[in-house]
Amino acid sequence: MKKLLTLVLALGLVLSMVASASALTIAFSQIGQESDWRTANTDSVTAAIEGHEGWEFVYSDGQQKQENQIQALRNFITQGVDYILFTGVVTSGWDEVLTEVNEAEIPLILLDRIPDCADKIEYKAAFGGDFPLEGRRQVQWAGEYLKSLGRDTEDVNVVIMEGTTGADAQVGRTEGNLAALADYPFMKVVGQQTGNFTRAEGQALMESWLKSIDQIDVLIAQNDDMALGAIDAIKAAGKVPGEDIIIVGCDSVKAAFEAIVAGEMNCTVECNPLYGPFVVETIEALEAGETFDKTVVHPEEGVFDCVGGIEVEGTTSVKAADVIDERQY
Repeated sequence: MKKLLTLVLALGLVLSMVASASALTIAFSQIGQESDWRTANTDSVTAAIEGHEGWEFVYSDGQQKQENQIQALRNFITQGVDYILFTGVVTSGWDEVLTEVNEAEIPLILLDRIPDCADKIEYKAAFGGDFPLEGRRQVQWAGEYLKSLGRDTEDVNVVIMEGTTGADAQVGRTEGNLAALADYPFMKVVGQQTGNFTRAEGQALMESWLKSIDQIDVLIAQNDDMALGAIDAIKAAGKVPGEDIIIVGCDSVKAAFEAIVAGEMNCTVECNPLYGPFVVETIEALEAGETFDKTVVHPEEGVFDCVGGIEVEGTTSVKAADVIDERQY
């Protein structure tokens, strides 16, 4: 009996050690919840990790402040987590703390926004949108749509509502916006300012522009939340969004689809936030000994609009009304 008991205890200890070895703590430093896209992104990652047997999830909301994220990263190091997922609120200023993560030998996975020190630090994988391409597609769609309306023979006044200054998405989409405008000389930028990726600031900025700029024909908003805020300002000013002012957003959240179907918005360029499956598959692969290069993996993304069939770089637009029921966020 004693031998049997000893064997059972030994087996239990081995099983406990195996379970302990397979248990992982995954920490995520997220920038905050400034938009519907960000909420969908957080929910996707959270659900995927919390739904994985044996994994523990530690989440930190940076509330759009870099200092909060830096502190969170240092807390993760102190806690001795097994993996760190990181999305930076701005592009620069991460060199020191991410070097500390490397020195602690905690595997780092970059999500969505890639810091400008990425070539100086070690990270296991990176996943995010192609922001310059998204910016180019926004302007290309507007330019081709205007051509279809016969408006390429007139001067068209464009305002660009930028995201949080210094954020990877803002930098890339602005680069793309301005590069594509060179191909549409009839489109003239008459306003360019940050709306900080939030609906409230998008509304306030559009209110200001409508008072200070005589004629606005097109709004290029670097995310859908700002575009939706601008719609409220346009309606309050007695104008018809989607008609008096053509509105092109970015992210392709379901609220933007609803606005397009309602005729109040014209187009949204997709930036896929559903990173959860990628994160789980990547960590599982890393645990199995696989390695990845430093190439940022971009998901396949589309363009959705009020008409369908407009050719932009790498894809053809799809009518939002035809696929709205399929949207997950």
